[in-house]
Amino acid sequence: MKKHILIIAFIFIGITTTIAQEDTFNLTVNIAGLNSNKGTLMVGVYNKKENFLNKQFRGGLSKIENNAAVVVFKNLPKGEYAVSFVHDENDNKKMDTNFLGIPKEDYGCSNNATGFMGPPKYDDAKFQLSENKTINIKI
Repeated sequence: MKKHILIIAFIFIGITTTIAQEDTFNLTVNIAGLNSNKGTLMVGVYNKKENFLNKQFRGGLSKIENNAAVVVFKNLPKGEYAVSFVHDENDNKKMDTNFLGIPKEDYGCSNNATGFMGPPKYDDAKFQLSENKTINIKI
């Protein structure tokens, strides 16, 4: 009897592990048209509207070659996301702005979302991740 319970437990654990693995996907972010190859590209993935551009769900860094970069986020759960990036050209770990608050370094969002008199909105940048996906952002 104990063997049967143990076998059932192992089967149940195997099924739940397999199901959990099927619900994660890879997101590849291709960014092109950057001003230079200097510095680092900082990329953020957001999974909540209220956290957009403030608190990343996942983050990544990339070197820039040929004014472009690629960042891959592995094992993201199925769901809704938005992506933003900043080309930290001087490697000071922040977006530099002028005295009016206008960015001096390249930046962008998924769906090539842009803001009017301010940053892009989550609703314009969001997308569904339900399979491995590649998004392209061009400056």
